Amino acid sequence: MSDQVDLNAPRWDQSRYWGRAKYFFTTTNPLNVFKSNDELDRCKHIVDTYKKDNRIIDGLTLNDLYKAKDVVDSAFHPETGEKMIIFGRMSAQVPMNMLITGCMLTFYKTTPAVVFWQWANQSFNSLVNYTNRSGNSAMPLDEVAKSYVLATSGALVTALGLNKLVKRLPTLVGRFVPFAAVAAANCINIPLMRKKELDTGIEVYDENKRFLGESKSAAYRGIGAVVFSRIVMASPGMVVTPVIMEAIERKGLLRNFKWAPAPIQTVLCGIILTLATPMCCALFPQVSPISIDKLEPELQRTAAKYNSQIGYYNKGL
Repeated sequence: MSDQVDLNAPRWDQSRYWGRAKYFFTTTNPLNVFKSNDELDRCKHIVDTYKKDNRIIDGLTLNDLYKAKDVVDSAFHPETGEKMIIFGRMSAQVPMNMLITGCMLTFYKTTPAVVFWQWANQSFNSLVNYTNRSGNSAMPLDEVAKSYVLATSGALVTALGLNKLVKRLPTLVGRFVPFAAVAAANCINIPLMRKKELDTGIEVYDENKRFLGESKSAAYRGIGAVVFSRIVMASPGMVVTPVIMEAIERKGLLRNFKWAPAPIQTVLCGIILTLATPMCCALFPQVSPISIDKLEPELQRTAAKYNSQIGYYNKGL
């Protein structure tokens, strides 16, 4: 090939929002969940061969190479290269959240239902948060378990407490309780599941990919950005869907179809999440910039040796 492509970076400009959105529309594509292990390994072989030998395997085109890269980006961790647990991949976000969110919005009135679906949601979120942590920031199993229990407890306390407070308020207000619980739990779950990053920092590189050190400041920024984007990601489905359902039920359209709210809300959430998931993942660059003067003194000294002006870190998802 005369023109080489950089497979270590997305094909779209990640400094622009729509470039990031296009990237996440490919990596969060729910169809990627159905790729077999053999298909994933085949795609990784195509990508690795190109990175190593600067050549496309015979019989394949540049478009085939890009398709393979899209599959690899959806299933393998961007820094460790490890194949991620299937339910922890971003491509599983839409189908899993569609089911869980639809059920949370439907079964929000009884305590057993609230307990079960908030537990299911936080179990899934914990898996996603741990799978998509930044770099090699592995946590001991006991810390993972403690973080999981605290996050789940926070969601349950919020949901059950708010359910009691809104009993005398309009029914529409009660429909927003699941969203409040999810938002509160995200503020607990994500920092706890990535506690090691907050304790030891995450890797920071300069514009020439020279390692500057591990930064807690970058970890706080990255995790804060992820918390914000996850809450914004959940809000369209968990705010718009209750409004639509309240209007439908007030008009009595489902009076003879008691079974209908659950599938209707689940489908609505799926449609909304298909757009909201990639668009909210794109709010901040995956590899985010940070001014050198915002880093720890030791990293600033290392950067000064290289005359580096900007640091970069993987914020995780």
